[in-house]
Amino acid sequence: MDDSGTDITTGGPDSELDARLSKELDAFNRAATAGHEQSEFTVRITDADGALVAGLSGWSWGDRAGIGMTWVREDSRGGGWGAKLLTAAEAEARRRGCATILVSSFTFQAPAFYARHGYEETARVPGFPAGHEDVYFLKRLQP
Repeated sequence: MDDSGTDITTGGPDSELDARLSKELDAFNRAATAGHEQSEFTVRITDADGALVAGLSGWSWGDRAGIGMTWVREDSRGGGWGAKLLTAAEAEARRRGCATILVSSFTFQAPAFYARHGYEETARVPGFPAGHEDVYFLKRLQP
């Protein structure tokens, strides 16, 4: 502890701290945005055996939506599953009253995929992670 009686520690993953931070920030955000709740959603595609083929997790907050993670099983890539995920996510965002949807993708992931589906690049962070770029996209959703 320092002279003020406080203790600063660093460490690895801490689910208890993450839960507390999430709770505190959610409360702060609710108060600051007059009741516009952030709400998560998912899109899941499974095969006939129930195995996961593709999935997407996202959120909405007010009239905006965002995609956090998108994944397609390696043996199913190129089969149109990513487009189906986006279509379903965009439909859910519209259902929630969202005007736009946001996503970011590293250059070694799928920025060209999002561009092909009408997402416009709005920002790029060079050298993150080392030797790559983080590309941010926005798509306006038509009602």
